[in-house]
Amino acid sequence: MRSAMAEAAVGDDVLDRDPTMRELEERVAGLLGAADALWTPTGTMANIVALMSHLDRGQAFLAPQGSHVLDFELGTSAWLAGGMPRPLPHDGGPGKVTAAAVRRAAATDGSYAALHPALLCLENTHNAAGGTVTAPEEHAALAAAARAARLAVHLDGARLWNAAVALGVPPGALTVGADTVSVCLSKGLGAPVGSVVAGSVEFVEHARRLRKMLGGGVRQGGMMAAAGLVALENVDRLAEDHTRAATLAAGLRERGWRVREPQTNIVLVDVADVAGTIAAFAEAGVRAGAIAGKLRLMTHRDVTDRHIAAVLDRIGEVGPASTGSPGAPPAQLDRTRDLPQQARSALS
Repeated sequence: MRSAMAEAAVGDDVLDRDPTMRELEERVAGLLGAADALWTPTGTMANIVALMSHLDRGQAFLAPQGSHVLDFELGTSAWLAGGMPRPLPHDGGPGKVTAAAVRRAAATDGSYAALHPALLCLENTHNAAGGTVTAPEEHAALAAAARAARLAVHLDGARLWNAAVALGVPPGALTVGADTVSVCLSKGLGAPVGSVVAGSVEFVEHARRLRKMLGGGVRQGGMMAAAGLVALENVDRLAEDHTRAATLAAGLRERGWRVREPQTNIVLVDVADVAGTIAAFAEAGVRAGAIAGKLRLMTHRDVTDRHIAAVLDRIGEVGPASTGSPGAPPAQLDRTRDLPQQARSALS
């Protein structure tokens, strides 16, 4: 990837487009079944560009509870796009809403003073729900319900590649009916930076102006686009991350931890004291995070089978129910310190 970045053909993407950047955008558009696409430095920028395009001030948008656009983008949907968020409960399972819920939330009494929804935002996979996957038929039903209610549809597909691999379908099968789609090139695919937002030719033309407004225009972007092109070669490899996540989850359950069965590469652990457990894991040499009131472990391209075994050994049996801390005695934790540093941070 670094070699590709060093050797990339470059131009000026702000003025007349960078050739490597354009190659990446066209390739992603083709994979997503879209007419065109635009590179952005981050997934948050990709999402806010889409929301700014779809929303006028004083309009509402619907999104499953815990969605990234609701909870992890510093309120830019309201601050910059002027949209009022309406979280939808997960009535279709973790991270999922039903078409009936969309119809109910989209209905208004017709009053000019009422808040009118204009957009449905979906997320596949749903990060905070543990990387849960929305199947093509479920997505299509939601998009159809939105269309019938005269709502535009934006799909936050930061981890759409994981959903496609888990389901064994092409990414474009998961975008049908969406007006815009964002996808991430970092995370599991391994690029150091970059996302892409796709849609119609007219949308991308407008989105390019919005990206510039937000400070996202770059000059010789081909260096970063080259990393994205290499990243796209790693989509099928995501299946390894999913397998390792399942192995990790099974190993934790064997040791008494309350763990959901992962659908992709996110393992959520139910503990009584999230902060205390994260601190205990860190003392054992395992980095973890928190999301939606649960402890989160992530598998990715730098995590091997050896790392999974090391992590399970370090975490050990579940500790007291009040803390959910690892049950391994200090001597055992000390002995594991001689494992490679990469094993300590592999699941951060």
